Amino acid sequence: MDRSKDLFTKAAVATTLAALIALLIFKLFTNNKRKQYRHPIGGTIFNQLINFNRLHHYMTDLARTHKTYRLLGPLRSEIYTSDPANVEHILKTNFPNYAKDAYNYEILKDLLGDGIFTVDGEKWRHQRKVSSHEFSTKVLKNFSSVVFKRNAAKLADVISDAAKSKKSMDIQDLFMKSTLDSIFKVAFGVELDSMCRSSEEAGVFVNAFDDSSAVTLRRYVDVFWKIKRWLNVGAEAKLKRNITVIDAFVYELINRKIEQVSNSKLDDNDDDSQMKKEDILSRFLHLNETDPKYLRDIILNFVIAGKDTTAATLSWFLYMLCKHPLVQEKVAEEVRNATKENEYTTFDELASSISEDALDKMQYLTAALTETLRLHPAVPVDAKICLEDDIWPDRFCVKKGDMVAYQPYAMGRMKFIWGDDAEEYRPERWLSDGVFQSESPFKFTAFQAGPRICLGKEFAYRQMKIFSSVLLSCFSFKLSDEKRIVNYRTMINLHIEGGIRVDSVLSSITAYAI
Repeated sequence: MDRSKDLFTKAAVATTLAALIALLIFKLFTNNKRKQYRHPIGGTIFNQLINFNRLHHYMTDLARTHKTYRLLGPLRSEIYTSDPANVEHILKTNFPNYAKDAYNYEILKDLLGDGIFTVDGEKWRHQRKVSSHEFSTKVLKNFSSVVFKRNAAKLADVISDAAKSKKSMDIQDLFMKSTLDSIFKVAFGVELDSMCRSSEEAGVFVNAFDDSSAVTLRRYVDVFWKIKRWLNVGAEAKLKRNITVIDAFVYELINRKIEQVSNSKLDDNDDDSQMKKEDILSRFLHLNETDPKYLRDIILNFVIAGKDTTAATLSWFLYMLCKHPLVQEKVAEEVRNATKENEYTTFDELASSISEDALDKMQYLTAALTETLRLHPAVPVDAKICLEDDIWPDRFCVKKGDMVAYQPYAMGRMKFIWGDDAEEYRPERWLSDGVFQSESPFKFTAFQAGPRICLGKEFAYRQMKIFSSVLLSCFSFKLSDEKRIVNYRTMINLHIEGGIRVDSVLSSITAYAI
């Protein structure tokens, strides 16, 4: 039976492949007739599949030849741009013409459902409105800072133990656990405490979620994914199993939260209780959004936004500091000066003492984090569908139904945008007289721009600066294996493939008597 199924799968794939190749040849011929109106052809989506494990390198190489280029697909062209003028046109000037649409929705829905990253129209506006309110409240800002400081202190304890025993650690794994704890507490009012390894279910959930992210992104370059899903084979079968794990974890969380909101009488004078009333999940419940599937989708979209992006950026940040020890020293010195080098007996005391004023003074830290995001954006490529024929600022046309994407990863490496040192890690490019200077969001696209600009931008910076200031004031870091070639894992977010192992040394600064 299995052999028959395997033969049927191979025959179906071979037949489909032959038809797709014929269609691509036809499209190549017809497109060449009107090439004066269309962006240059860089290849086909099969080239993306072949280069999947180095996908962003491949697309960056193409971007160096053409600011904007097309990849031919069997059903539509895919247009990739690194031109800031085109990015502004897509994300702002003609925003209504570029949507997630059914194409992106079908690829993403198994994992992210009807969450804010997959939908358009009324569902997007509703979630955006509620979420925007949450991110603008002083309650969330104050409470999230408390949570970040608490989890930064827990992480420092773990690193301190490793430093004293002279053991290396996978810092990406630790960041992932810590940011997971943070997003579940801040957004859903739930304590996971995965940093202390008390929640095996959380670890299983994270692994299933990360693997699902990788398979989901692969769908963009694998024209056979629907056949594999229908036959329940290969990566699609694995995705289905992982979604079952994810759903079991999230639905249990939702049921507990619904019971808590329905039955608990919370003390209004308790800050933590107040947050339970104001966390994002509770707010949706108070707005009578009780459909478990919709709540599940909202949760997973916030998990990918609040865990993966921040943890991945912090991991790349620490990697870059290890590769550039002078930058690491400058950041550490600035942090110590901003926190006035008071004496503390615990990491909790140190973290709790970091004020908003102190964070605001850390201009070089902000520059170093932003420079990390320029070269290692948490979301390396973002795709949309063109709803009606359009002409871009570069005077080329795009057609209704084309997939269009801007490329934060490639853009960060373009000399025409950042100068001849575009591929160098240089935080100073963001400073003017020692003060951080932002760039156009259509040039620095790590947080999107226009109506869909990331709501959690300041939220993310605050979390990253709190974690960085606690760790870098107490430890110095170096790579456990200086010769290892570090690369990304091709998935929705830019994780480091295989994690990153570092060694830590407790700071010799006597002001910190921890």
